[in-house]
Amino acid sequence: MPHSDGTVSITVNGEHRRVPAGLTIADLARDLGLAPEKVAVERNLEIVPRSTLKDVCVEDGDDLEIVTFVGGGDHDALSDDSWTVAGRTFTSRLIVGTGKYKDFAQNAAALVASGAEIVTVAVRRVNISDPNQPVLMDFIDPKKVTYLPNTAGCFDAESAIRTLRLAREAGGWDLVKLEVLGEAKTLYPDMVETLRATEILANEGFKPMVYCVDDPIAAKRLENAGAVAIMPLGAPIGSGLGIQNRVTIRLIVEGAGVPVLVDAGVGSASDAAVAMELGCDGVLMNTAIAEAKDPVMMAAAMKAAVAAGRLSYRAGRMGRRMYADPSSPLAGLI
Repeated sequence: MPHSDGTVSITVNGEHRRVPAGLTIADLARDLGLAPEKVAVERNLEIVPRSTLKDVCVEDGDDLEIVTFVGGGDHDALSDDSWTVAGRTFTSRLIVGTGKYKDFAQNAAALVASGAEIVTVAVRRVNISDPNQPVLMDFIDPKKVTYLPNTAGCFDAESAIRTLRLAREAGGWDLVKLEVLGEAKTLYPDMVETLRATEILANEGFKPMVYCVDDPIAAKRLENAGAVAIMPLGAPIGSGLGIQNRVTIRLIVEGAGVPVLVDAGVGSASDAAVAMELGCDGVLMNTAIAEAKDPVMMAAAMKAAVAAGRLSYRAGRMGRRMYADPSSPLAGLI
């Protein structure tokens, strides 16, 4: 029965309360700051159907348990997360190559599946014996996709510089990818020649994105020499071994004032996700897609992996613990 002041005594989640007589459970939930449609209520050990909460009134002596799900929340994690290099802004953080595909048509299909906005292109002599042979531009329009001329196959600064001068003359490109290799077995960068070429190209108005060893000191020297992006290898070119030294990649990211993109060594989607979780601005790959059993499907996988890795990095990894920690809170148990 109601008290003389028109209230009733109830227990809610273990706490004693006095509430107005005739108060419905739905109204009680609202008074507690809860949405009736988002809770479940047990009254005296019996479930009260949610559809009846607005009709059932609390009575003196009632023992109520009100529960809901905890955790989660709304967050616009998929909002714009573009990146910028040399004053140019891109949405996709995946850059793909144009070599090793069965044909240009397969290359173009993989590009679409990857969502990439930049493709690396090699500069090679025109086939003057058969000028009617198809060319990459017939399948990938440089007006819709940014071409990034590279110096693949160059083993000294002079040949790399000469190649990029020709590329600029052919297409007007100044955003370029520089790589100067030390020898053919490992395809590791020759950092002395790479640094020299970077300085010369930057002085000539080029904006070089530079392939380099995973060395924080070398990376900073390249940046000081005029590199607009640092591109350390994850593993040897075309090896598919994945990122072999996460520590040095992370140190490069932490010390860089320009974008950092892992270039070379990616073999699977998980490798791409790891690169992004280390804080890299992007990933460049060719062989991992082109030599997959299904290049178009692998391109789609890489797109998803880069996006997932980036979201994971932005979200912030949980701290590592030595022992278990319960996922569900222990407080408030029924």
